[in-house]
Amino acid sequence: MRKAARILVRIAAVAVILAVIAVFAGLWAVRGSLPVLEGELELAGLSAPVRVSRDELGIATIEAANETDAARALGFVHAQERFFEMDLLRRSAAGELSALFGEIAIDRDKQVRVHRLRARLREHLGDIAGDRLPVLEAYRDGVNAGVLALDNTPWPYLLLRADPQPWTVEDSALAGYAMFFDLQDESNSRELALWRIREVIPEALYALVATDGSEWDAPLSGEPRGNPPLPGADDVDLRKLPVPDENGDYAVSEPAAPGSNNFAVAGSRTADGRAIVANDMHLGLGAPNIWFRARLRWPDPRAPGGQVDVSGFTLPGIPAVIVGSNTHVAWGFTNSYGDWLDFYRVEFTDADRLRYRVPGGEAAIRTDSEWIEVKGGEPVELKVRETRWGPITEELDDGGALALRWTAQLPGALNFGLADMAFAGNLDQGLAVADVAGIPAQNLVIGDRDGRIAWRLTAQLPDRAGHCAPKQPLRVEQACRWAGWLAPTENPSLVDPEDGILWTANARVVDGKALALVGDAGYANGARARQIRDALRARSSFTEADLLALQRDDRALFLQRWHALLQTEAARSDDADIRALAEASADWTGRASVDAVDYRIVRAWRLAVIERIQNGLLAPAQAALGEDFVMPDLPQAEAFAWPLLQQRPAHLLPRRFASWDALLAEAARDIRGQLEERGPLRARTWGERNTARICHPLAAALPALVQGPLCMPAEPLPGDGNMPLVQAPGFGASERMVVSPGREAEGFAHMPGGQSGHPLSPFWGAGHAAWVRGEATPFLPGPARHVLSLAPESVKPLTVPSAKPDSRH
Repeated sequence: MRKAARILVRIAAVAVILAVIAVFAGLWAVRGSLPVLEGELELAGLSAPVRVSRDELGIATIEAANETDAARALGFVHAQERFFEMDLLRRSAAGELSALFGEIAIDRDKQVRVHRLRARLREHLGDIAGDRLPVLEAYRDGVNAGVLALDNTPWPYLLLRADPQPWTVEDSALAGYAMFFDLQDESNSRELALWRIREVIPEALYALVATDGSEWDAPLSGEPRGNPPLPGADDVDLRKLPVPDENGDYAVSEPAAPGSNNFAVAGSRTADGRAIVANDMHLGLGAPNIWFRARLRWPDPRAPGGQVDVSGFTLPGIPAVIVGSNTHVAWGFTNSYGDWLDFYRVEFTDADRLRYRVPGGEAAIRTDSEWIEVKGGEPVELKVRETRWGPITEELDDGGALALRWTAQLPGALNFGLADMAFAGNLDQGLAVADVAGIPAQNLVIGDRDGRIAWRLTAQLPDRAGHCAPKQPLRVEQACRWAGWLAPTENPSLVDPEDGILWTANARVVDGKALALVGDAGYANGARARQIRDALRARSSFTEADLLALQRDDRALFLQRWHALLQTEAARSDDADIRALAEASADWTGRASVDAVDYRIVRAWRLAVIERIQNGLLAPAQAALGEDFVMPDLPQAEAFAWPLLQQRPAHLLPRRFASWDALLAEAARDIRGQLEERGPLRARTWGERNTARICHPLAAALPALVQGPLCMPAEPLPGDGNMPLVQAPGFGASERMVVSPGREAEGFAHMPGGQSGHPLSPFWGAGHAAWVRGEATPFLPGPARHVLSLAPESVKPLTVPSAKPDSRH
């Protein structure tokens, strides 16, 4: 027994030693992919030395002799810090994730590959790149040099047992296309769901649930819609309409619209005549962040004063500052939520479904084979059936099909013209850049150093010629076609507003002819835009600090009347659940703060009530469509839910409830049960529910015990969707910026997740805590903490006295 014990001890000791060796070997391998921060390196292709400095947050300042050298150096830095994330961007837009992750990604790749964007951009790469091709080529070479300069393969590839593939100019275009996927519904699923519903319910009921606005609207032009009138019993009577045989309830959540806030004040609204621009772009959050902060400087005769000095947020994969300031103009974006996709009915004319009707005759289907490479498996063939209106994406029960036209599929939708914002010297020049920029349609808000501000819908807008009916598949006889792009003069805009303020927040911005041009793909509820607008109207003068405070505004104005409704119901009802919720939320703080119990309870009860109303109104569609029913996102549900609760008509009461009181009570019972599972109601804070979950893309694939180092701290977050401070566990402001052009040193910026994609880097998560707390951190980079000198191969590298050769941190 003693001998056996000694053997077991020795085996255990050897196992521990081997484990320690494995850990150190793993750390050594991972550390080998840390970027070079200091010293001297040669970078092939440079025309002159380039200085790359980083401050304590890892914000890079690149000082070069010209734009091409700056792009080459930026590519080098992007690759060293973020190559894996860049790889995910290009693969997500091309439908090539399976080659990296295996069969788990095949279905997603098929959904993306049907658009054949890599094939399309190869055909039109010259037009996409335009005169920026030399800059894109320099950036490409810098990216590939940056990867090769690492001592080891970027660490995620070690876990995935894969090799990074070289970067190409096409890949920079795919990084741009990735934003189309992120900001638009590439399958047009909401429009499809609404069309199917419209086909099977009374028109008056459809008009109610599909309303495009409410009393909360705050457009830049036009008036608020107001809430829609409720249809009478002669038009809609739910008591006489069918309902599903089984419980067909669909959960409803607050829409987390991928978009942003941006707003600006003109010189008439500041003490010294400056314009100030604020922007926070709401996206899914990760570690590292999608953006990379940088300042780019080089002499250039195209720029005012012969010098480019542009700072802000870059997208790794693209050699440009996407939002920021160049000392003359500052600009930011929000998603437009316009309608940039159309379905066309495909009517086949032969049994083999190889030909289809077109105006004046018929045409042949073209079939393209897309081969999806699969890690660890055989390639998968996807046959894409193409029509003149785009690929076929849906089959119909009547034997026909639907083809989908999307702006991203067309030449001209994407280009790199936005990079020229670095050269804009004033508002008019900035708007001229916007006129030719090919990006997903965005609300641009821009201001210049002379105090002027403007809003413009920025994108190449499709010219829909003929009889084009919105919100339903187009038929051949409508002769509706996409006839290229509209002239930039057609893009809606508002320049030099009389009251000196501008605001957008993913809600409807325009009306009338402009709205008919833009369409509606599911605008956000107007409450957030209205809260921003009202705050801007309430004061005559602003500073950068004032606009940062507005970005951080967590006042729950939208829910105030729901709190009052809950208290009123409790006072007139003997229902124990309603009374319990009302008592626990009686003290209304009016904010989505982390310690707010009242906000969490009222918010949850409202959603539970709306879920029951929405399912009740659409029960006839559920009964008619069966498995084909999909609950669409209805961001304007408040517009019909609130009038229903005020009027409580019997003919619009969901059929499974005996009364409106019963509906409210069941919602309260549901929420009380959910919350009390975790403990007493009075201890259920909003921060407990709204706790950050911001992690590296690979964290979810790892055991829970080892995910921690790949995630930001799980901290409670204030804010929510219907207020300026939009924050959810994994969604929110991917950046915040408040800046006055020419006064950048007085501006502020935040970014969650940090600059670096390497968990051992000092810049992993750097700045994240300030984002959580809302600390006023500077817009410009701080003092240099690390300096790297890049030099042409034929020139001796610059000497940096304070730098350590080939230093990695």
